[in-house]
Amino acid sequence: MIKDLTQIRQRLKELLLQKSYREGKVKLSSGLESDFYIDGKQTTLDAEGAYLCGRLLFDLIRTSGEDIGGVGGMTLGADPLVTAVSLVSYLDNEPIPAFIVRKEPKGHGTENYIEGKSNLPDGTRVALLEDVVTTGGTLLDVIDRVTAQGLQVGLVATVVDRQEGGAEALAAKGYTLLSLFTREELLA
Repeated sequence: MIKDLTQIRQRLKELLLQKSYREGKVKLSSGLESDFYIDGKQTTLDAEGAYLCGRLLFDLIRTSGEDIGGVGGMTLGADPLVTAVSLVSYLDNEPIPAFIVRKEPKGHGTENYIEGKSNLPDGTRVALLEDVVTTGGTLLDVIDRVTAQGLQVGLVATVVDRQEGGAEALAAKGYTLLSLFTREELLA
């Protein structure tokens, strides 16, 4: 298993390009059209890719200077990421619970938007994750939902920032988007 973070980052780049990057016309979840697509789940649902993302994102959280007590994001893109980060944090004896934000409230039982909320006391500072960010719309929705549930957003991060306005949209709301790779870095 690779231990050096520089080597881990390089290996993750190789996997993203091999498994997730595709050229050709595609319509993105933002509604925009693009001449390339990054299907992050092809990498984040791969065993090695999940580990590499979890290791790098946990290191980003640990070195951010923020006291993060939970890690979450919008289903489905964030699900493998928050699980990987939570597992890596546990293996490093610094456990951070994961949570998942639903697109629609649960239709029965608690009718919650957030799964795993019982592991997060009110006021917990959380890190929000996404596999790929284009306009930032999904993360802005997640921010609204988690703050409405009494959580505080301490960090917002993605595996790949497509550099198409997401960082700027988040900055306009007072949040800095951290990324493992920008589009420019990934394709360099």
